Amino acid sequence: MGAVGTASSGTPAWRGGFGRLWTAAVVSRFGDALRTSALPLLAVRLTGQPLVIASVTACGYLPWLLFGLFGGAVADRVGQRRAMWLVDTVRGLLVAGLALAMGLGCASIPLLIALAFSLTALQTLFDNASTALLPSLVTREALGGANARLMTGQQSAGGLLAGPFVPLSPASGAFMPFAADAGTYLVAAALVASLRVRPPEREPRPAGSTLRTEIGAGLRALWRDRVLTCGAGVAIRAPMPMWHSSVATRTARVWNVNRVTLMQQRGPGSMVGRIASAFRTSSTSGAPLGAFLGGAAAGLYGLNAPALLAAVLFASAVVVLIPGREPGVSAVARADSVSTARSAR
Repeated sequence: MGAVGTASSGTPAWRGGFGRLWTAAVVSRFGDALRTSALPLLAVRLTGQPLVIASVTACGYLPWLLFGLFGGAVADRVGQRRAMWLVDTVRGLLVAGLALAMGLGCASIPLLIALAFSLTALQTLFDNASTALLPSLVTREALGGANARLMTGQQSAGGLLAGPFVPLSPASGAFMPFAADAGTYLVAAALVASLRVRPPEREPRPAGSTLRTEIGAGLRALWRDRVLTCGAGVAIRAPMPMWHSSVATRTARVWNVNRVTLMQQRGPGSMVGRIASAFRTSSTSGAPLGAFLGGAAAGLYGLNAPALLAAVLFASAVVVLIPGREPGVSAVARADSVSTARSAR
């Protein structure tokens, strides 16, 4: 079965697999926005200690540091569609369990920490699998448009649509945002399970191949492609001045669309999950420590301290990175035809 047809050479068709994937992503993001907004409020109700509250946030990022690369390797080994709907089903059951515990008056901080950690551990597999799955649903020329529609829909669902419902959650019952999130996970799982995709092109794994060796192969493929390496922000090889990161932050939608599309177009089909996991792991690796430091600062010096600490760290980063040389675009372009991720195949 080939990739799903497109309305035009660069525009993904809404009918068929892409439309269902888009709907699943938007519905799931709506529920996630309700849960992520309600979780800190629930933690505040259960404890008044800033460091304990921050630990809930930190444990929501920690799995990316521990399992991010592992999740990418698993995503490249298994069927992405099957992995995605199974993960969403499990996440729906976990969040439904929290909603039930709240209804019974059994919610606790350890339960919130365990839930935050478990959901993100599962997300490391889901997100990498979804990045690797999209090229099986649309043509190569339509990947940019498909990523743009996916990200725009998710951001709209998470902000514009879910935002007005968050203040209403206390009146409707503290467990309602979590019950709604559980429902959206199960709906998304059903939509993804209904997809029909062509099997990805994969080279046979060498005898005795392990997840560790496959993770190493994915990192080497990323390292060989200078365009992807610069996009990942690997400062050791090609330092990027901080003002470039600032511009990227201000234009996050365009940046993310191009970044993901480049991974899908340039990376070998059998390594997209591992390359995506390297991007995500590098971008979130400092978040757990930042959450703990922010909680500790708030507990010791007041609620304004985390913002002041963040300002000092940002200023320090600028001082460190200003001497770095910007990699010339022409140099990267010249290397493009010689050093690409596909050379690792």
